[in-house]
Amino acid sequence: MMKAVRLTEYGGPEVLNLVEIDKPAPTGNEVLIEIKAIGVNYADTARREGQYVVKTPLPFFPGAEIAGVVTAVGDQVTKVKPGTRIVTLIESGGYAEYALADERALIPIPEHLDFHTAVALPLQGLSAYHILKTMGRLEKGESVLVHAAAGGVGTIAVQLAKLLGAGKVIATASSDEKLALAREMGADVLINYTEPDWEQQVLEATGGKGVNLALEMVGGEVFNKTVKCLATFGRLVVFGAASGEQARFYPSSLMARNQSVIGFFLPQIMRKPELLQPSLVELFTYLGAGKLKLTIGGVFPLEDAAKVHTLLQSRKTQGKLILEP
Repeated sequence: MMKAVRLTEYGGPEVLNLVEIDKPAPTGNEVLIEIKAIGVNYADTARREGQYVVKTPLPFFPGAEIAGVVTAVGDQVTKVKPGTRIVTLIESGGYAEYALADERALIPIPEHLDFHTAVALPLQGLSAYHILKTMGRLEKGESVLVHAAAGGVGTIAVQLAKLLGAGKVIATASSDEKLALAREMGADVLINYTEPDWEQQVLEATGGKGVNLALEMVGGEVFNKTVKCLATFGRLVVFGAASGEQARFYPSSLMARNQSVIGFFLPQIMRKPELLQPSLVELFTYLGAGKLKLTIGGVFPLEDAAKVHTLLQSRKTQGKLILEP
């Protein structure tokens, strides 16, 4: 038997229940992982609320990002042995003591990294990388607007934008403390998006031209104001709607200045090994060279999953939130 978090109805954090279930056994290409660290993400809260990009069937066991040790392997596994330290992304079941994963999806953890650091990188690191480079087509010298710059994706995106050659990185956050963290990550301009004229501040920071690339995951009015911040040929990449609000948007408004609004969904990147593997290598290289810093916002026991979801959605946290079985 093992402990796992399960939801049998959509709703608030209170629908997350810690239960005892059978420990799974690996078959075929599967491996069994003893989980040491679990990444908590906005996608998990969307799953819980029934608002995820794809349907969430009930009952559901949340958790997509795990780090741990392989303890058993299926009869067709050839590349991984028990005892290997790995990090991986799975479809579900990560909020648990053990989980199954396909050996082809495993990423060995470099010796110098602990489980907390390793689990803080894949989902948000890959998201930040491909939002900026693959979907956002960032070019050297361009200006970038990063919303929620003190969050898990935001802290990595600010750093990667600089590493990928951005000329000016404008970071927004909801408090002076969070903006200080964004500056520590390398942001050039800091703006509090709780101020009513924040979009005007973005325009002033770019000499009235607007930003070449904007990262947006709040939704609602923040989305609408961000569109107004775009330069000619500017791109806005949408990767969430943390506010739960959908914006009313008129596509024809993009035509006059050749602007683009682009959607991003990480599982589509994961289905393309030619995109996934090189970017992971690049991210771990940055991390190993000390060029990329990961911010851990807190580590909590598995039974506090509901509390952690509440903290994440309060927008009062910084960096990556992690659960431990």
